[in-house]
Amino acid sequence: MNSVRIINFAHPFTEEQLYQIRESLGCDIEIAHQSTAQFDHQAPFAEQVNALLDSVPISGNQWQTERFLINLPSLNVISALMLANLHGRIGHFPTVIRLKPREGATPPVFDLAEILNLNEIRESARRTR
Repeated sequence: MNSVRIINFAHPFTEEQLYQIRESLGCDIEIAHQSTAQFDHQAPFAEQVNALLDSVPISGNQWQTERFLINLPSLNVISALMLANLHGRIGHFPTVIRLKPREGATPPVFDLAEILNLNEIRESARRTR
């Protein structure tokens, strides 16, 4: 893995978080897109997720051929819709970033917890059927 592009739909990453991600993956990373998900609760979320993903400057071919890490929005319903939409665009589940609060930090500081390859997790779960 030479480099990975991050698409971030949450708070901007700190330099320390980017360092942690880079060290965890052992490769170069680049922020391909940064957009905080702010949704209108009076409008359908599926349409807003589609519009948000359409705003990412990545072609259909790039979605299917390049390596991306996704930092999902924190609202669970938006994240679920985004995963379904991304699966359609990419052809499989994406790899996502999980951050965790640093114990005892005031104000709160978030560190990399893990990189989750959702497609591998899906394939593993299929073996338990």
